[in-house]
Amino acid sequence: MARTWLSIRVELVSGRGEDYWPRPGRILAAARSHTFEQLGDAIDLAFARWDLAHLRLFTLADQTPVCSFRTWEDTPDGAVDSDRTKLTRLAPGDQFAYVFDMGDDWAHLCTVARNRIDPLDELGLVAAQPIPYRGWGDLPDQYGRRWDGDDGFAAPRRPSDPLADLPPILPWWGPRRR
Repeated sequence: MARTWLSIRVELVSGRGEDYWPRPGRILAAARSHTFEQLGDAIDLAFARWDLAHLRLFTLADQTPVCSFRTWEDTPDGAVDSDRTKLTRLAPGDQFAYVFDMGDDWAHLCTVARNRIDPLDELGLVAAQPIPYRGWGDLPDQYGRRWDGDDGFAAPRRPSDPLADLPPILPWWGPRRR
């Protein structure tokens, strides 16, 4: 397969009122035939988003908004439909923004690599959807939760043996044998 896919660097710039530095990031492989909606799905999964019932908006460098006409009640002026707009609109070196959740404003800087990639070389397969293939950094929880049941106030107490409550499926899990 020829080098026809885009390599898109996605960095988390800010969200929930915080600016991130160093910025966590992921690099995604995407075919030019994929849509912006498919790219948004892939970004959300790559950044460990689990509540996906939020609006998303791409903003191209020329300020064109790209959003789903299915989910937006009032689309921004001049918007194009992310369900129909393909990544062929992007050129090597282009930068654009992606915002997930218009309340918490998870803002990302996206940069298209100068060179296209061969998905077989980079991924070992030709994926049906855009897919992450490299990444770095700690990802914040979508709602700032640090553990299951986090109420935002009390810190969890670490047990003396944090593996003791696990079933003995792996040799080092469960109560220690003496």
